Amino acid sequence: MNLSYWEIKTWLSQIDYTIVGSGIVGISCAIQLRQRFPKSKILILEKGMLPQGASTKNAGFACFGSLSEIIDDLQYHSEDEVLKLIKKRVDGLQLLRKTLGDKTIDYKNLGGYELFLKSDEALFDVCSVEQNDINRLLQPIFRDDVFSLKDNNFKFENIKSKYSFNQFEGQIDTGKMMEALLNKAQQEGIKILNNCLVQEFEEDTNGIKIKADNFEFSSKNLLISTNGFTTKLIEQPIKPARAQVLITKPIKDLHIKGTFHLDKGYYYFRNIDNRILFGGGRNLDFKTEETAEFGETEIIQNKLEELLRTAILPNTDYEIDQRWSGIMGVGQQKKAIVKQLSNHVYCGVRLGGMGVAIGSLVGKELADLIE
Repeated sequence: MNLSYWEIKTWLSQIDYTIVGSGIVGISCAIQLRQRFPKSKILILEKGMLPQGASTKNAGFACFGSLSEIIDDLQYHSEDEVLKLIKKRVDGLQLLRKTLGDKTIDYKNLGGYELFLKSDEALFDVCSVEQNDINRLLQPIFRDDVFSLKDNNFKFENIKSKYSFNQFEGQIDTGKMMEALLNKAQQEGIKILNNCLVQEFEEDTNGIKIKADNFEFSSKNLLISTNGFTTKLIEQPIKPARAQVLITKPIKDLHIKGTFHLDKGYYYFRNIDNRILFGGGRNLDFKTEETAEFGETEIIQNKLEELLRTAILPNTDYEIDQRWSGIMGVGQQKKAIVKQLSNHVYCGVRLGGMGVAIGSLVGKELADLIE
């Protein structure tokens, strides 16, 4: 790209902190850096027209883990580790709400529900038996029982007559959240350049030389917040995980309100603007969905439509309006990777599908690595 003197001087000179990725983590990191270093020059590079990955494509669940997920986590993590995971998600949500305000992000505490297919007898029995123990485990965080059993008042079909209810779960408007974060960053004098793909970087004693697809420049520090796309830039134990989503057109007199998990959380749906947003199904084809490419597949879309028709919206007229996908970053461990990689390079990645919950906190922790 043939850049002018003015372009180089204003946007690409004397950069203190360059952040790759303008999602929840990247912008939260930039805002925290601005608070800590008011006179610094902060630049965010984003490869897409809008934040790519999952920040503008997620379902907007303000959640911290369903009952079956917590039970499953306890099979592979200690009680202390699970508590720390949940506490981080809770703290992250509180930070997000405090930073932007509940009205701005349209936060609603409508509760969360975990549904069980009639064929999921064993899973339902385990959750029923373990519910009290999980509530006791979470008492130090919530000071109240989190989970209880509720009757199937939403009249879902092919679902057991009771489901697990989480009184603390909420939902947000993802678009309003990201718009507010972008506006806040700009108000703080943080520069954001879109459609800029970082290809590689090289570190020397003074900082980092960064090569994007159309230009090169230097920065004192580089902070990477690319989650599911991270391994395209650095080596870390992260795999991309695609999540496919669809949304209906508005449905008259829609009675379903809340956030809902199904089949161990592999499926999830919610109400939004008198529509049903429904996503998931990655477990149908893990290998194919381990990709950083956006797109939809017939096997997953057909399953989403089948569950929508037979379980969620039986005897209801509806039409599918849109379909899309997002890219998450997952790994063997659910703990996010927030660390210094070298003298001038840092990363905050691997959010494990909990970006709404922990993104703000991971961004803050990433910024706090800078001394």
